[in-house]
Amino acid sequence: MGSSRTPRQVRIAIIGAGFSGLGMAIRLQQAGIGGFEILERADDIGGTWRDNSYPGCAVDVQSHLYSFSFAPNPEWSHTYSPQAEIWDYIKRIAAEHDVLRHVRFGHEVTGGEWDETTGRWLLHTTAGDVEAQFVISGMGPLSNPVPPDIPGLDTFAGHSFHSARWDHDHDLTGERVAVIGTGSSAAQFVPEIAPEVGRLLVFQRTPGWTFPRNNRRITAVEHAAYRRFPVLQRLARTRQYLYRETIAFLLQSPKRVGVIEGISRRRLRKQVADPELRAKLTPDYAMGCKRIIVTDDFHPALTRPNVSVITEAISEIRPHAVVTADGTEHQVDTLILGTGFQVMPVADPLRGRDGVPLAQRWSTRREAYLGTTVAGYPNYFMLVGPNTATGHTSVLLYLEAQIDYVLQALHHLDRTGTSALDVRPDVQDAFNRDLAERLAGTVWTAGGCRSWYLDSDGGTSALWPGYTWQFQKALRHFEPADYRFGTTSDLDSVHTTRDLDLVKG
Repeated sequence: MGSSRTPRQVRIAIIGAGFSGLGMAIRLQQAGIGGFEILERADDIGGTWRDNSYPGCAVDVQSHLYSFSFAPNPEWSHTYSPQAEIWDYIKRIAAEHDVLRHVRFGHEVTGGEWDETTGRWLLHTTAGDVEAQFVISGMGPLSNPVPPDIPGLDTFAGHSFHSARWDHDHDLTGERVAVIGTGSSAAQFVPEIAPEVGRLLVFQRTPGWTFPRNNRRITAVEHAAYRRFPVLQRLARTRQYLYRETIAFLLQSPKRVGVIEGISRRRLRKQVADPELRAKLTPDYAMGCKRIIVTDDFHPALTRPNVSVITEAISEIRPHAVVTADGTEHQVDTLILGTGFQVMPVADPLRGRDGVPLAQRWSTRREAYLGTTVAGYPNYFMLVGPNTATGHTSVLLYLEAQIDYVLQALHHLDRTGTSALDVRPDVQDAFNRDLAERLAGTVWTAGGCRSWYLDSDGGTSALWPGYTWQFQKALRHFEPADYRFGTTSDLDSVHTTRDLDLVKG
């Protein structure tokens, strides 16, 4: 619950001080739009790049592409830069653009309601209530780690932690360590800890497809060239963009995806000589169905003599052991959970016009319009919302398109003197029907696997079904005809129709 004190008044409340929230704040400031605050639950900025500091943590998209187009960094040390460097980049651009003064630390949003009378949101935070005309959610879709639902997990007497909350004070040297999960995070930290632990047990539920990373150090000559001739860095970014869009082209078709499946299989044969282990690591579903793991050293690490890959299901956890379904009791000193995150928890506490929490409305499938606005939730914008995740490229390309779209919406309201906007339900429904048609039969929904991409009904509200340029084109122009304006007392509905086939571009 919020504080009984008078709510603090702001025009725009941004939730989260990671890439999304800070990028939005910078662009608001550049556009001359003030009156905003960034509500951050932690005591520092950075979001996922602050929270995930496990050994080997790095971006799995090339660095030039994983940075804002308006803030290039000619000093990236590697083609895939490590976590600390990305976090430094976030802090540097926030300081350079003078938005740190707008951040309110220790403000975790615990709830919120839309007030139809005032046309404002009342947000409840751990540091008191905040009243805002607009709310922009920038906390990210994968911000809350989730422990596995395994009987006895809470009885484990050894040391345990989630990879997103890595305990750097705990020494793993010589220990018997169990890792639960073999996703992208585990693929990065397992090669780092394998040489130092005494015994490493990697519990795998489903093997993942891998793709070459080919990481290298960027040379001093390249740094000097990028500083002196920024166009060269833009060209490098464009080349990386086209490389990633080529991957998207291959993933669009179950037939074409066989090309990159072949590359992955050949690498696996080269990296893992043991046929029994190789069989354990070979997926039986279409590539892209689950998140592709970008790595060069994960599979080689699993061939070390002190590492075992266990595919038998975990039945329970005891004070000093992990027990598998075959009855084997695996003695363990430390338990590391690489088990992923709650998908899109950001808006769950917010209640819209009808008082229904968004979490309840999204219980089966998360639906929004252009991944940015939600019918029944006026003046509420989401950054990296439903159907904005990408299985092939930098999410920042999608984020920047959303930020520009929000700016256009705010400018429209200022020009027309209107206080509120709400996407029309029929527009949102048509958009999501089109998305579902495009996603049906793709590797993401019909690839033969279960993943966090999928909703309970078998569809996906996580992924965008096309190319990056199609998403950018769909958000290039704010269309007033897609929205209703004002509160219910002064509703100014626009009934103009237009082509809603945005996904096809």
